[in-house]
Amino acid sequence: MRVGVLTGGGDCPGLNAVIRAVVRTGVAEHGMEFIGFRDGWRGPLEGDTMMLDVAAVRGILPRGGTILGTSRTNPVAVANTVDGKSGIERVLENLDSLGVDALIAIGGEDTLGAASKLHAAGGKVVGVPKTIDNDLGATDFTFGFDTAVNIAMEAIDRLHTTAESHHRALIVEVMGRSAGWIALHAGMAGGANVILIPEKPFDLDQVCDYVQHRFQSQYAPIVVVAEGAHPKSLDEAIAGQEVDQFGHVRFGGVGQMLAAEIERRTGKEARVAVLGHIQRGGTPTAFDRVLATRFGVQASRSVADGAFGSMVALRGTNIVRVPLAEATAELKLVPPERYAEAEVFFG
Repeated sequence: MRVGVLTGGGDCPGLNAVIRAVVRTGVAEHGMEFIGFRDGWRGPLEGDTMMLDVAAVRGILPRGGTILGTSRTNPVAVANTVDGKSGIERVLENLDSLGVDALIAIGGEDTLGAASKLHAAGGKVVGVPKTIDNDLGATDFTFGFDTAVNIAMEAIDRLHTTAESHHRALIVEVMGRSAGWIALHAGMAGGANVILIPEKPFDLDQVCDYVQHRFQSQYAPIVVVAEGAHPKSLDEAIAGQEVDQFGHVRFGGVGQMLAAEIERRTGKEARVAVLGHIQRGGTPTAFDRVLATRFGVQASRSVADGAFGSMVALRGTNIVRVPLAEATAELKLVPPERYAEAEVFFG
């Protein structure tokens, strides 16, 4: 059996661990042959492949990023190609011409959404959930999230001393377009005084009250904000803003806005640290290496069992299979009760 593998969307600590486990399991247990598609869905769209055998995955377990490369290419959005075929049709043709019997797609909601459409069109696909945002609803956790939280927590720990030394408010902007899991976990673990997430529009006056209260206690405040968080007064219309191939607005700047408003309203100095892609890079934590490896093992076994149209997922401590359609049905947002737990420590 010949199996293709691709990694789509943003890079993520643990991707190489999945690739390694997929290949080693498929070769050792089932005698499979693997080819890698370069740069996400661009690979099968253009037939761009690379050798993917046991030798190719040796030593990649601790490496961040992905040896296959990635992109945000959306095959569903590719229409009216030179021969009039859709992107999905082009992918199916290329898989057939390359002798690929099945495809393992590793990615988040966008990559797996495309995988679900490919399966509906007759493709044999197994999905593996990947996102540092931890916002896929069909799995309890995604690999990469633990690494991102630990990186953000370490940054917050370091910024406490700088904030106190200079008597400034420090704003830490972390990733989180629609879900605030990174901001919530890193903020709680790092002892932040304010945590702002996309699920709950914030009141600027209340944020500034928290900042003032913290200064009155002789300590400097730390504000952690997800990139998709916004104040209640913000006009949420996105017309004219830049979007990617999947229609997502490119966020950025909420930290700078907060710093300016805090300075204007409180008279205190404020600085912002935007962690950005630092959260995505570098070696994965032990938790993410183990979870990614378990996902990879079960992805190869799902292909061997013919469980196409499914995604491997973590439920409790077990790896299970769920329908791809369920995996991409809705995002897993931070529920109000979790946010309320963090609010106990504000101020």
